[in-house]
Amino acid sequence: MFIFKTPDKAARGGSLERLVKLVCFFSVALLWGCSPVLQKSSSSSSSPPPTPDLISQDQLVYFLEDSRGVTLGKIVEEELAQTLEKEELDPPAKEEIPLPSPAESVTLENDDSVSTEELKIVKQEIEYDFPITINSHVEFFLDKFQNSMHKTFEKWLERSGRYLPMIQEELRKANMPLDLAYLPMIESGYRLTAYSRAKAVGPWQFMHATGRAYGLDIDNYIDERRDPIKSTHAAISFLSDLYAEFDSWELAVAAYNAGGGRVRQAIRKKGSRDFWQLIKGSQLKNETKYYVPKLIAAIIIAKDPESYGFKNIAYEEPLAFETLEVPRWTTMEALAVACEAPLEEIHNLNRQLRRAITPPGTNYYTVRLPPGKKELTALNLPRVKATISTAYKTHVIQKGETVSRICQKYDINKKTLLKANNLRSNMLMAGKRLRIPYRTTSYKLIDESLMTAGLKPAEMLPENMIIHKIKPGETVSELSRRYNVPAHMIAAWNGLDNLNRIRAGQQLAFYLQDSDNIESNQIAAAGKKVRPVTTEAGLRPDYYQVIGGDTLWAIARKFQTTPEQIRRWNNLKDDTIHPGHRLALKSQET
Repeated sequence: MFIFKTPDKAARGGSLERLVKLVCFFSVALLWGCSPVLQKSSSSSSSPPPTPDLISQDQLVYFLEDSRGVTLGKIVEEELAQTLEKEELDPPAKEEIPLPSPAESVTLENDDSVSTEELKIVKQEIEYDFPITINSHVEFFLDKFQNSMHKTFEKWLERSGRYLPMIQEELRKANMPLDLAYLPMIESGYRLTAYSRAKAVGPWQFMHATGRAYGLDIDNYIDERRDPIKSTHAAISFLSDLYAEFDSWELAVAAYNAGGGRVRQAIRKKGSRDFWQLIKGSQLKNETKYYVPKLIAAIIIAKDPESYGFKNIAYEEPLAFETLEVPRWTTMEALAVACEAPLEEIHNLNRQLRRAITPPGTNYYTVRLPPGKKELTALNLPRVKATISTAYKTHVIQKGETVSRICQKYDINKKTLLKANNLRSNMLMAGKRLRIPYRTTSYKLIDESLMTAGLKPAEMLPENMIIHKIKPGETVSELSRRYNVPAHMIAAWNGLDNLNRIRAGQQLAFYLQDSDNIESNQIAAAGKKVRPVTTEAGLRPDYYQVIGGDTLWAIARKFQTTPEQIRRWNNLKDDTIHPGHRLALKSQET
């Protein structure tokens, strides 16, 4: 356990001023005597070079140049102005930019660590279990976090309240330093949807290969790098392996950023296993050289925020949830309706679902729900009905616009646009308003009395149902475009295991609230609307008790339904049934 005292403002300011003056004196002298750039500028100006007594800490950052003639402060400001790439699926909300690593600004061979005694640290004792060293690089980030990044760091502190207790508990179980819980702070600001230019994802910023190597599932529907708990388990395993190899938490953290191979190469070339010696050469990239100082600065402030100007932090409540198994193709919107909670709250608990829908690969998927909502969700979810309807937005015709250009802008076809606006020609007048139709999905709870009558949710409004008979060569993607409905809704309505597995002759149901708005050729392709037969007294009971010799296929044929529907209605994983088994029958005449 490392125990240090944190500096108060006055002590840090005084010691830092002495340090700055000392570094300035030698640096200015060195640069003035050796730098062709400075010599050239001095000959064309009558102003004398700045003296150490007149240079502040901020000016020093901009004054000292690296071998390329680019200042540290300038690089930091330029990189802070860059935006992160957004992920193709479920892009993260626009937010602050995670701190980039600055370029090397001073000759590291002359940058010795500053001891706590020299800084006159007199604050009350605070315990650290990550090795704390304070030098000019750590001081740079202490200053950056307190000043130009004050608002950003404050957000990081607020968000840490949600995830820090969980991460620290997992570190405690692994017998690892609890201060490593602040690593996601400098990686992502504890943002589950963080996505870097290098395509690292999640709070721990895992690359695809590393995430998969440490057991995280990543596909078109799931990205567990965004799962705060599973990604924490993976990060702990990764850091544990790195520490087992390097026997140093500074090196383990550096390898977490740069990769073990690069750190091994730096150790071999430098002949040292001391991180602060390794950063004096060119073996490590600048990003890695500043990664550990950045973490140390974050730890110091986060464990004593008031001493660094962060007061009255509104920490988020610790992460808490219940879990429930739900069927595949269940959307977050349906869960929000079922548990009577805001959609954003449900989404934030299940950020690993890239499309905000449970994956089709398994019959059931475990979702997270707000505390106290499990029983309500289990009760309401079967009653949630989804329908597709048409809404309209307004477009004001601009001078020179054509029907084709407007259709291209809103991704609709010409016939639909003309029909929605009762137009018979392509002639448009500037200033007139057009109705632009688009599809929306709505979810609502159906009346509980209808459920007891033996109807499934999709049958509550049979007049909105269209039956489509699959023709050879048709695909779900094509039907999705034709009916302007999401592919996953087609799968959910029809209990499809795989979007790529439909066959000619198969009948699919579409529940469209305003089917009259579908083009006539789509209706013709689908066939007339069919009202499903729900019950027939004495012939179709709500339930059927299996007897010896029964098969699922025979029962489905007897009651004019399909094995797939019976499996879905009874949550069966396969066709296995046993005598005495009570099956729910909610048949549909096709």
